[in-house]
Amino acid sequence: MKNVIERMEENRTAEKIAAFHVKQQQEYDFKVRYAEIRAREFARECDIRGLNYHVSIGGLDSITLFLFLKSLHIDAPGISASYLEDVSIQRVHKALGIESVRPLKDKNGKPYTKPRVLQEFGFPVLSKETAGKIELLQNPTEKNKTVRHAIITGETGEYGGYRTGTRMKLSNKWLAKFGGYENETEGVNYGTPDFKVSSKCCYYLKEKPCDDWAREHNSVPYLGLMASEHGRREKSLMMNGCNYFGKSTIRSAPFAIFSRQDILQLAIDLNVPVPEVYGEIARKDDGTLYTTKAQRTGCSMCGFGIHLEKRPHRFDRLKEQNPKEWEFWMFKCCTDENGEPFGWARVLDYIGVGY
Repeated sequence: MKNVIERMEENRTAEKIAAFHVKQQQEYDFKVRYAEIRAREFARECDIRGLNYHVSIGGLDSITLFLFLKSLHIDAPGISASYLEDVSIQRVHKALGIESVRPLKDKNGKPYTKPRVLQEFGFPVLSKETAGKIELLQNPTEKNKTVRHAIITGETGEYGGYRTGTRMKLSNKWLAKFGGYENETEGVNYGTPDFKVSSKCCYYLKEKPCDDWAREHNSVPYLGLMASEHGRREKSLMMNGCNYFGKSTIRSAPFAIFSRQDILQLAIDLNVPVPEVYGEIARKDDGTLYTTKAQRTGCSMCGFGIHLEKRPHRFDRLKEQNPKEWEFWMFKCCTDENGEPFGWARVLDYIGVGY
């Protein structure tokens, strides 16, 4: 019976994903109309449930979403941890009246600044998932012993049904660099860095402050997420669609079926102010839209995905735009156990990324 139920669930999942892919292949005008229907639908359902709604804003995608909703006369305030963004994005946020939330504070009222999070918890490098695994290896406890074993070997043990070769295992490339914390317990011979790694930056600087604001205002978010970006939420968007009303999570992602081309075309249609860090929206000879400078942006001290970027990468661009800020993040933002200042340069050297 269990196998039958599992197969039925797998079939439902496959059907949902297939239907989502069909929508992704539709023409631009269809997608814009579809986003409008889903956005209005979400607002109506929130009104019925007695909920307020807002737009979680960062870069160009969510700025476009904010102005798209305004064009539909959906009055959703914009909320952002703006201080994490490039200064040109901050200027656009200010011009649009986006409300900036402040970082989380500890029990003594001291805020978790960007340098403090790096110093206390570690550097956000490689990916959020990989950083989280490395963080567990760097902070061993009896409770996470089984998980640490799985990270090194891919073996889940009794709790995970004695599976082997699971995705819990770090890739061999990064095990060689970061698996040395388990050399004695696992009988291996991997390396260890002279810096800490963490996935906690977003939580302290963005996620928790925005969640706290939302809770205080009884508000749920519109998000500028697209499944085509292949982020952590890709499968969730395909499974749950644009609007999701769950027990612990409520959100709308009207652009879920959009491609990058769709977003850029909508930004043109709505005359969205493009922050300087992106340059301008231009068109190649084959009609493909692109931004002449950065294609994606994020916090100036974030390293997630840096190993996958071509030169000039985000830190190269930061050096060109703001040499003093670049020097701080690269060489001075943290202090090691010997009292020596260091920064992203040490991390990039260790993972083999030039700068």
